[in-house]
This record gives sequence, structure tokens and C-alpha cells, in this order.
Amino acid sequence: MSAKPTTKQFGKSTREVPASADQAKKWYPADDESEPKKVRKAVRSWAPRKTLQPGTVLILLAGRFRGKRVVLLKTLDQGVLLVTGPFKINGVPLRRVNARYVIATSYKVDISGLDAAKIEEISQPKYFTAEKAKEKASAEAFFKQGEKPQKKEINSSRAADQKAVDKALLASIKKVDLLASYLASTFSLRKGDKPHEMAW
Repeated sequence: MSAKPTTKQFGKSTREVPASADQAKKWYPADDESEPKKVRKAVRSWAPRKTLQPGTVLILLAGRFRGKRVVLLKTLDQGVLLVTGPFKINGVPLRRVNARYVIATSYKVDISGLDAAKIEEISQPKYFTAEKAKEKASAEAFFKQGEKPQKKEINSSRAADQKAVDKALLASIKKVDLLASYLASTFSLRKGDKPHEMAW
């Protein structure tokens, strides 16, 4: 069933205008209107650089321990590296770092004495997930805001893992002269230094 035509007045004359569903719209969308793009979120496989081999001494360029020299233990997924100081030498614990923010040096530490099963256990993602304790909003919590924050208690199992890894690493580090003092020293650039011309 077709819609009834409507009469419209144009000046002094009147005309019948057919009313159809396909009538012209009053407003048209702009040509440059952005449409949501369909992006495939596919996980790409990550291949580490050739210089990032287990045992390589790395220089951290970002984060809390920037400038520290660490030993690479294992390359993980998604461009993440498992490293350690060792903690006893320079205070860097077992931690994950982004591969983009490290410089690989030419020196390698012998890590054959490390327990492979222990490294595999440490490299699991759940190992580094922190347990978040949510403190309820109360009057007591409000008055605690001005006080100094309490030091985080280190998990005893993680401390034991750190000691086990450090023990094996320190045994091989002590065999090389001045290697312990090299790992303990921090890296920095001075005026006039050209990093692209340096041999790492």
C-alpha cells in the first residue's frame, strides 16, 4: 500500500508531493567520518636477538635498576627476559625486564651450574604476580595516610629461590678476576662518549 501524496505550497501555487519511504534525507553524514577499524589481535611469535643468550651480561637502561649490570638467565615470551644481579653483588633480584631496554655485552657468565627445573619454575608468569591486599576505607586507614609506609615482607620461598640461584652464579663469578666488581659497578655515559662507537 503506497503512502498518500501530500500537498505543499510553493509561493502562490500548490503542488502534490508524493510521500515515499525513499525520500531524500535532510542531513547527510560527512565523507571523513571515521569508521571503527577491524584489527586482528594476533599474538606474534617473538624471536630474541642473537646477542641475548643465557649467561650474557646485560646493562639495564630503564626502570628502578637502570645502569645496573645483570646476568640473563632465560628469554621468556613476548620480549621479556628473566635476569638477576646476582642480588648479593649489586642488589638486583630475580626480575623480568623488557628486551628493548637492555644492552647486551660481549661477556658471558657460565650458568651451567644452575638448576634448570628451578629456572623453569621461576620463569612462570604466576611467579611474579603480586598478591594485592585491599585495605578497607575506614577512619583508621585515613589516619594512617601520613605515616611512613611499612616495608613489604618478602616471601620466604622467593628469598630461598634467590639464594639458590645466587649460590650457583657466585661460584662461577668468583672464578673470574674482577668480574664481581664489574657487575657491582653501574654504567653511565660521560660528556663526549659516543655509544654507537663503543664495543660492548
